[in-house]
Amino acid sequence: MRRLGAAALGTAALVLVGFGPAAPANAAPADAARSTPAVAAKSASPSVTWTRACATPAKGQMACKALRVTGGTTAFQKEQAARTDSVTPDAADASTPSGYGPSDLQSAYGLTSAAASNGSGRTIAIVDAYNDPNAEADLAKYRTYYGLSACTTANGCFKKVSQTGSTTSLPTSDAGWSEEISLDLDMASAICPNCSILLVEATSASMTNLGKAVNEAVTLGAKYVSNSYGGSESSSDSTYDTSYFKHTGVAITVSAGDAGYGAEYPAASQYVTAVGGTALSASSTSRGWSESVWETSSTEGTGSGCSAYDAKPTWQTDTGCTKRAIADVSAVADPATGVSVYDSYGITAGWYTFGGTSASAPIIAGVYALAGTPSTGSYPAKFPYTAAGTSALNDVTSGTNGSCSSSYLCTAKSGYDGPTGVGTPEGVAAFTG
Repeated sequence: MRRLGAAALGTAALVLVGFGPAAPANAAPADAARSTPAVAAKSASPSVTWTRACATPAKGQMACKALRVTGGTTAFQKEQAARTDSVTPDAADASTPSGYGPSDLQSAYGLTSAAASNGSGRTIAIVDAYNDPNAEADLAKYRTYYGLSACTTANGCFKKVSQTGSTTSLPTSDAGWSEEISLDLDMASAICPNCSILLVEATSASMTNLGKAVNEAVTLGAKYVSNSYGGSESSSDSTYDTSYFKHTGVAITVSAGDAGYGAEYPAASQYVTAVGGTALSASSTSRGWSESVWETSSTEGTGSGCSAYDAKPTWQTDTGCTKRAIADVSAVADPATGVSVYDSYGITAGWYTFGGTSASAPIIAGVYALAGTPSTGSYPAKFPYTAAGTSALNDVTSGTNGSCSSSYLCTAKSGYDGPTGVGTPEGVAAFTG
């Protein structure tokens, strides 16, 4: 039976929700994200609005894919209100969670048992740009509220380093990317609460620096590396592939993008698992949940597409794209059906709901971690394809994220499609090999 994560928690837990000061004025070059007009958009639920955590990047820079809900009523809140016969609150209230929590996500993807038993001794690396000075403290708020074990520097569960591995010489702090970091850390925790977490912060949002951070994560022993950012494809991508993403025996997940149909990099890398996004809602099905392609408009929704540069991996057999097709798998990303996150740097300290494929990428990294260490010499992006069409995956068959010449690249169907890949997890069996 499905559960609502916060519903079973006593009101005493709410004392953990605090309100703190905004980041100092010199907090970030990144406070460019705060000074740009909010990019508010309507989602599948017309009452939900959101803003992009990161400002539009300069040419050659990557953009984080975190979308923070700024108002309206989320799917989680509607379900809570229906259960208690109460008035639905506004998601802008940061005093209490308004998105799905760990038990919801574990239930939705058949992970409850694995999350309780697996993950010890395994490290999920989160790669993002710039520094979040409150990362560890905010993670503690999330984990304490939801009853997850402590994950701290002191107990060896949490570690934060720069792209060179330094624990003391860290990048400039950035408010927008700090939201992204909070989202990533919380989703890794939600799916694999027994895993250790390594946060690797790149000096800037350039592909070169983020790529060096990926390499550092692998050097430090992470077998699961989540990347919630992307940008335009370029003729340099094949070089980036071999320099930063060609790591056998390591599951590297990447957000497919939030701008609807159209390929992005590094999701287009043949060596990564490109993660698309869905809208996730409770249902009366035996699963207890239903999913469709996340789409707000033809330019707002999960990314998918056909790469212009990257070669097609051998495990992809679709015929409408001669090069790399995006995505491989998917998970929840619609802000209207978004996830609960605690964040305090540069905004009012408290609970926020986030969406975007920034949520789905660390979720899938967590699933890989629950599934176990990838075999030596393997490319884990292949694993879900061997389970395509089986009960190990939820095949998403409804919805679209735009228009395209090969319709399956932008419209869900039975079997493989671009927006959702071969489906969403139903347990861990499709993510091992």
